[in-house]
Amino acid sequence: MNPVADAAPAPSVRSAGVDKLLAQFLAHLTSERRLAANTVSAYAHDVGALLDLAAATPLASLQIHQMRRFVSQLHARGLNGRSLARMLSAWRSFFRYLARDHGYANNPCAGLRAPKSKKSLPYALSPDEAARLMEINGEDAMSLRDRAIFELFYSSGLRLSELTGLAPGDVNLDDAIVRVTGKGGKTRVVPVGTQALAALRIWLRERAVRVPGDGDALFVNAAGRRVSPRTIQHRMKQWALKLGLSTDLHPHVLRHSFASHVLQSSGDLRAVQEMLGHASISTTQVYTHLDFQYLAKVYDQAHPRAKKKPA
Repeated sequence: MNPVADAAPAPSVRSAGVDKLLAQFLAHLTSERRLAANTVSAYAHDVGALLDLAAATPLASLQIHQMRRFVSQLHARGLNGRSLARMLSAWRSFFRYLARDHGYANNPCAGLRAPKSKKSLPYALSPDEAARLMEINGEDAMSLRDRAIFELFYSSGLRLSELTGLAPGDVNLDDAIVRVTGKGGKTRVVPVGTQALAALRIWLRERAVRVPGDGDALFVNAAGRRVSPRTIQHRMKQWALKLGLSTDLHPHVLRHSFASHVLQSSGDLRAVQEMLGHASISTTQVYTHLDFQYLAKVYDQAHPRAKKKPA
């Protein structure tokens, strides 16, 4: 269930011409800013929500007090602070575009902030749980592929979209690195661990049998086509169930686990930021809280005076 979609207002009568403005804005995002299709779709949803809230009110006449009311209405419908912050970011971008290309003089979102929401720490596997997920015992092609995928996720902390977008040439087995294209088309080079390299070598031999010519996808399905994100999510849940792990396991958990475990061992926040491809170190700092959470758990289990409360 998508809380943002569920909480969006019902369609209303919009002022004349706004749908055309929205279409032009989305074309700008696609052709000029070269944003990914999923990102453009998210902008379309968020700006569409604004147009529904504004209804027949002309965009050029909107004021900050009206925008505050729109945010309050969405908050009352169940959107949390993080979702509202994303929505406000889309609205600001839309009004900046209107100012640049359509002569709008006012950005009613300027200075407007979303309400704060409770921060939740990302879920990470323990090192033992991560190792158990890699114990895929099937020798069929798809099992060999899944083992290589899971090993690479955990070894290098990739995003799901980054992994599905890999080509065979992006992995250098001799240098033990993978070249990743991340958010905004930025590339980074990330180390690949020994176990992941071994799983990749096995998969590449199997892949050569299934994919004619060089192909452009590192990971493919049974038909030889690029594997989809949904397939990977489904396969991970299946394997988690078979191996006695949480059935809520999803690919991003392995990225969180990678970051948490590397930080626990090294304490090098900057290095983890670089490997994850975070633009800001503040995004990476959430893993310092995971690290403390792990240390606190060890303390509670090990210290003789931590378990019992004083009478």
